[in-house]
Amino acid sequence: MTDTTRAPEAAGEAAEHPVPPDTARPPSQERASLGKDAWLELRARPTVWAALVTLLVMTAMALAPGVLTSLLTDAGDHCDLADSKLGPSAGHPFGFDLQGCDYLAQVIRGTRPSLIAGLAVTAASLLIAVVLGLLCGFYGGWLDALVSRVTDVFFGLPFVLGATVILVAFPDHGLGAMILVLTVLGWTTMTRIMRSQVIALADADYVRAARMLGARPARLMVRHILPNAITPVVVVAMLNVGAVISGEATLDFLGVGLQYPEVSWGLQLNAAQAFVLDHPHLLFFPALFLSATVLSFILLGDAARDAFDPRLK
Repeated sequence: MTDTTRAPEAAGEAAEHPVPPDTARPPSQERASLGKDAWLELRARPTVWAALVTLLVMTAMALAPGVLTSLLTDAGDHCDLADSKLGPSAGHPFGFDLQGCDYLAQVIRGTRPSLIAGLAVTAASLLIAVVLGLLCGFYGGWLDALVSRVTDVFFGLPFVLGATVILVAFPDHGLGAMILVLTVLGWTTMTRIMRSQVIALADADYVRAARMLGARPARLMVRHILPNAITPVVVVAMLNVGAVISGEATLDFLGVGLQYPEVSWGLQLNAAQAFVLDHPHLLFFPALFLSATVLSFILLGDAARDAFDPRLK
């Protein structure tokens, strides 16, 4: 015979202890769901598409400057001092620079150093941050204390000032030396973020379960902690690309970065400062391309942060 008196009691217990939502989903499923939702949100934003198109154009300029120069200008590599500082005209939409070279061609060639520096420095800094952040956050101890004190020292050193001091001490440097210096000075912020994420995840239930099942530390860090800790660091890295490009252009403008006959936006701004009132096109066009590139990375980073941070939804 069915115990009909038990049903109300069961209903009361269910009301007092409601079943929580699906909190037992594996972290991989949660990451996939979050990634899908973030992508749907990102592709619905016009600013994201505008930034992507801008960066694709800049990438094409950096990869194939000669092709774009031949398509968009009439002069190519020809320079004539008689054309020095002439303004925009038919066939020369950006005018000419101080040496009488087509300014559009020179601005296109100035894209490559800035993009290479921004992407290379950010990639190297991200790699350092992931390795040190994982080790310090997971193991702690003397390694964590040592890295924390080193990052404190670097945080107390202004980015541009530190790079200026180092680069002045080595006057015969090139783009590779600038990338090395900017990487040495730019890894600290991402490392701190990675470390804090690892510390927060090291005691998560799924990490404890994997540890009890016999997972080795390397597997815990790479398989269980890293995929869940990396997203905020990647978002900061996207913002960091724009900051590095600005820093590289600033060093060139100050005369401690790349040197002539190299071509970069910072060097073009440096050369234009004495003629900005009479020939504003010399300042306007490299500044426009530099600002558009930096702003595009910032917009992408902000959009990614908003899309991947559940607290902002």
